[in-house]
This record gives sequence, structure tokens and C-alpha cells, in this order.
Amino acid sequence: MAESLPLEMLTYILSFLPLSDQKEASLVSRAWYCAAQNALRETNVQYNIPVSSASLPAIKSLGLRGITGIGLTNLDDSPASHQVLESVAYHLGPNLQSLCLSGGSPTEASFVALLLGCPALRILDLSGCNSLFTSGTLLAQPETAQRVRQVLRGLCELNLAGLRDLTDLSFNRLSSCAPNLERLSLAYCHLTFELGPARGSLGPPDSSPSQLSFHNLLRFVKQRAGRLRALDLSGTGLLPEALKALGQVVGLQLKELSLHGCQDLSTEAVATLCRLQSGLTSLDLSGCSDLADGALLAISRDLGHLQRLRLRKLQRLTDAGCTALGGLRELHSLDLAECCLVSGRGLVQALGSGHRAPAPLASLSLAYCSSLQDASVFSLIPVLGLSLRVLDLSSCVALTNRTLQAICTFLTHLSVLRLAWCKELQDWGLLGLGEPTEEPTQGPQLHQELEHRASGPKDPSPQPQGPSLLMLRALKELDLTACSKLTDASLTKVLQFPELRQLSLSLLPALTDKGLVAVARGCPSLEHLVLSHCSLLSDEGWAQAASSWPRLQHLNLASCGQLTEQTLDTIGQACKQLRMLDVAMCPRISMAAVRHFQAQLPQVTCIQSRFVGGADLTLTL
Repeated sequence: MAESLPLEMLTYILSFLPLSDQKEASLVSRAWYCAAQNALRETNVQYNIPVSSASLPAIKSLGLRGITGIGLTNLDDSPASHQVLESVAYHLGPNLQSLCLSGGSPTEASFVALLLGCPALRILDLSGCNSLFTSGTLLAQPETAQRVRQVLRGLCELNLAGLRDLTDLSFNRLSSCAPNLERLSLAYCHLTFELGPARGSLGPPDSSPSQLSFHNLLRFVKQRAGRLRALDLSGTGLLPEALKALGQVVGLQLKELSLHGCQDLSTEAVATLCRLQSGLTSLDLSGCSDLADGALLAISRDLGHLQRLRLRKLQRLTDAGCTALGGLRELHSLDLAECCLVSGRGLVQALGSGHRAPAPLASLSLAYCSSLQDASVFSLIPVLGLSLRVLDLSSCVALTNRTLQAICTFLTHLSVLRLAWCKELQDWGLLGLGEPTEEPTQGPQLHQELEHRASGPKDPSPQPQGPSLLMLRALKELDLTACSKLTDASLTKVLQFPELRQLSLSLLPALTDKGLVAVARGCPSLEHLVLSHCSLLSDEGWAQAASSWPRLQHLNLASCGQLTEQTLDTIGQACKQLRMLDVAMCPRISMAAVRHFQAQLPQVTCIQSRFVGGADLTLTL
């Protein structure tokens, strides 16, 4: 019946599927293939293409499909790279809207030729492309600059992050070719700040051919104030006076600003920025270590339309500051990871009080908040509501099974749950069972007791009871790294998520082949799997499990000491979509076996290491 549906309807239906499912659907029939390709085009998927002569047929094929976004990896100044860039410009250039050359080393001539073949470009990522700016002559010829200006007239987003050789002159030449820029990243570029003769002014007055100055950037912002909407100045060492100067630019109405790792910023400077740029919807102040509660009070008071706020590693932030978050009624994403003084009580007060409905949070990270306790989480979870999709409580070491069961009761729409290093989690918590009242049984007796309690005497198919992990049916990612008290007794019963894409069970010493096989059968859609330091896993377990995971792309088996090259053969036959395999510190897997595996699946990057002469030698093949 599906074959008779119009192509437009099939395309619409497939557009609701995740990318990997769309790829699988494209194999059903010719009609489904065409519909899947249409859906991929409509979702702006970026295709990552390794630069080699072997990629030339694929580039031509992608050109026939009219794709709009690509990223090129392993790009250098070799003849092969030059040939690939020519092919991209010819076959993909006319339709290309997004181009990523991050970390590449193209020649200036081949780069300019590529740009001239991409007249529809809207997004350009040159982060880490230092070779383009080393000589300082990029676009120095007026006629070349004029031709590039014609094709980059529609460019809206430019990423120049991590360019150590970027100077005022090279920045001005490139930015002048993109008159309609709305988004600019200079993250981790070396900005210089010089105080001018007038107190508080920032010089020098002229552009520098040897450095990237804040004065030049400020002049650019003033010229583009009416159009510029997003700036990323993370890691630039931005000074308080510079931040105030940015905020005071006449006509500037920023929507997004990232200042991650600008450690010299003051609470006063942030308050000035918030007062002058009240239209911000996204703000990242992570790692700005001098900021305290006053900054959060200013954010809440002046940024009423804020939707995304990142405050990671603000060691001076306390619960008193968090109470101000109640004023952000449109907040969707909040990151308070590594704020060690935040216990959660301030968040409860902010989100759970008042007459208005709480902010519709979709993502919350409290990872590494060592002060977080069960009591505050119990109060917080019910007020988060069904809008929450991502919850990160990694390394909140004081949390117990009671927190997990509260999550399973109230947050049933979660798609991402991270509980790494929550070492107090136990089997009965995952199973939704009541806390044992007697002294806990150890070893095999505990496993048998949990089996009996979970299944009942007459049920041959054990099922958890109460608010178990199984209630989170929408999970796409689950991280139980180093929850070392978990065993097969719970994992075999609750890890049954057909839609789960990412799973980490690293550092679970009690996970055996039985648990591995149960996970494989219960989670057949896994693409990323981490099982490092699971020392009880063997070749026999993988012989039964591998066939259930045809979609695996990233697999980490580091320090699984019992595995041999037999497991590599099993994985090579069953997991044809694999892209990365880590078998570091697996003493029974030889380098020869890894090379043989990679000969079978040449697209796989393999990581192998071992101790040689007292040192850890790691090789990436």
C-alpha cells in the first residue's frame, strides 16, 4: 500500500524519522529511496566527505541529488585535495548553501576557486584553517576580492574560530566580501586589547597587519550593527570595558552571544550588557569565573526573552542567585553544570513558586553539582513538567535510587538521561522495587532475590514493577557510566528501548555476557555504544549480540580484557556501518588483528594501545 502513496506524502511521512531511520527506509524500494532523499534535503543534512580521489564518484552523485550542505575532512594542499575542491565546485557548487572546511589546509588559490563556484553560499566554516591566513595575502588582489564579493553577497554566517594567524587586515578583507553577515564566530582567536589615551577607550586607532585587535572588531560591529545578530567571542579574553563597549553600540540588537571562558569579565559588565542588549535569546557565560549571583539577577531582570542560558563552572554562583531564574518565563535550556554551590533549592523556589506557569524547560544540566541532594531533586522534578527532554545529573554522587524513581514517575517524556558516576544507583532502583528493609544480600543470592521480586512466583517472563526505567519509553540516549552497583539483575530487564541510539555502560564490573545479549535484543537501534572497562565480557557474548546491532557506528571496547580477535571478526561481519572502534588496552587483541579488521572495513577508524617499555603507546589507524 505504501508503494501507491504519492511521493510528496511519502516524503512528509519519512521527514518525521531520525536520520538513521531515513537511511534504512531508503532501502525498501525505489519510491522510498526518492522520498528519503527528498526528506534529507528538506532537513538540511550536512554530508561529511573525506578528501581523496575515491570520493570523486560520490561527489558527482551528490551533485545530481542537489544537496545543499557538506563538510570536507582531511583537506590539505595536495593535488588530490585540489582535484576534490574542483569537483565540489563543479558538481555541488551551484546548490551549495553550507560549506565546512574546519581544520583543513587548502591553498589560497584552490579556496578562492571553490568560493567562486558557490554562488548560493549562506554558511561558511573556516575554523582552524590557519594555512589560509598565514601569508596575510588572502583576497589582497582587488579584482579577486571583487569577484568573491559577488558570490558571497548572500553569506549570513561566518565561523573563523581558532585562527591563530588572523589579523585585522585579513579579517577586514574577508568580512568586506560578505556584506550581509548576521552571525560571526571569532572564538579562541587571539584578540588584543590596548587602552587608548582617553580613560576607558580601546585602541589603537588603525587596523593592524600583524594582530587581531578589539578596536577593529568594534569598528566592524558598529558598521554592521543593523544586521548582526549573533557573536561568539569565547576564549578571547574579553575585558569588562570591551564588553561594555560592545553593548553600547548604537543600533546593535544581538540575539545570541557566547562568551565561554572569558574569565576576566565582571558582574558589573554583564549587568551593563543585559541592560543594553535586552533582546538576547541565547547567552553563554560558562567559565567566566569572576561572575557571582549579581550577574544572574541582572540576567533575570533584563533578559525577559532569554531561551538558552549556559552558566557552567561558575564556582561563585549559589542558590540565592538561582532563585532569580523564575523571572525567565521563556527559558528552554539551562546549563548549571559544575556550579558546586548550587544545591537545587534555589531552582525549586524559582520554578515552583508564583502564580504563573513555570518556564517550559526542555533541557536541564546539573552535572557535577556536588551539593545536589535527593531532597531538593524530589521537589524539583515535579515542577519541571512534561516539557523536559534532556536531563543531565552526571557525577551528582549523592543522588540515590529515590531520585531515579522520581524521574521515572514524573519525567516520562525524557529523550536524554545522563546519570554517569551516580554510584549509589542500585538494581532495585532501576527495577522500580521498594528499598530492601533488611541487610542487603550479596553475590548470586542478591541476583536471585531480585529476579524473584521482579517476576513474581508465577511469571516466567520477569518484568519490573513500580516506577522503573522502562517508563521512559522515549529515551534516545542513556548514560549509566560507572554506576558500579548495577548488575545483570536489572540491566537485562529494563534496557528495552527500541528507539535508543546512544548507550554507555562503561565501568560496570558486574556486566556479563548475559546482560550484553539482553541489551542487544532490547536496544536494536543503537548507533553509539560504550562498554569500556567491562572486564567480564567475552567473545561468546559478542557472538550472540553483534547481529542485533547492524546500525552501530561508534563502539568503545577499551580495556575489555577477555576479548580477542574473534570478537573483531564477529563485529566486522555484523556491523557494516561502523565508523569508529576503540580497542585500546585490550591485551588479547593484537595490532595485526586490528589491521586485518580495518582491511575488511576501511572506513573504520581504529584505536589501539598497549604498554610498551613501561609507557602507554596509543595508535589511531
